[in-house]
Amino acid sequence: MTTPLTASGTNIALPAAVAVFEAINSGDLSRIPDLVTDDFIDHGSPVPLPPGPGGYTRILTFVTQVLAIRYEVEDMFSTEDRIVVRATADGIAVAAVHGSQAAGKPYRMASLHVYRTEGDRLAEHWAVRDEYGVLAQTGFLSPPRPPIPAS
Repeated sequence: MTTPLTASGTNIALPAAVAVFEAINSGDLSRIPDLVTDDFIDHGSPVPLPPGPGGYTRILTFVTQVLAIRYEVEDMFSTEDRIVVRATADGIAVAAVHGSQAAGKPYRMASLHVYRTEGDRLAEHWAVRDEYGVLAQTGFLSPPRPPIPAS
C-alpha cells in the first residue's frame, strides 16, 4: 500500500514531512526527534499532548501501534513556511475509539495535514480527518441517506 513519497515546493523542511509519513508507515518513530522542533505542537491530536518530540511520538505511537494506520500520500506541496499533505489512511478500528462492534474492522480515511515549519524542521501540525466516514464504514453510525426529491 505504501507508495514512494514525492513532494513539490521549495520549503527546506519537505524532507522532514516526507520522513514523518515514512516513519508512520514503517512504524519506526525513532527519527521523530530529528524532524520536529523542541517546542513542536500537534494541534491535530484528539488528546492533549505535551509539546515537543515526546508528545508527537506519543500520539504517533498510538496511531501506528493501536490503530495500525498506514498512509498513502496523494499530494504534498509547500509554501515558504507551510507544508500541506493530502493522504488516505488505512487503519483497524479499536473498541476504545470506534466502539466494540467495530473492533477489528479495517477502514479508509481521507485526511489533510498542514505543518508550519521552522528551518528544516516541523514546528506545528493541524489535521482534518474524515472520522465520520470511519464511523460509517465500521458500522458505528449509519451512513446518511440522501433526501428523496418530491415528485
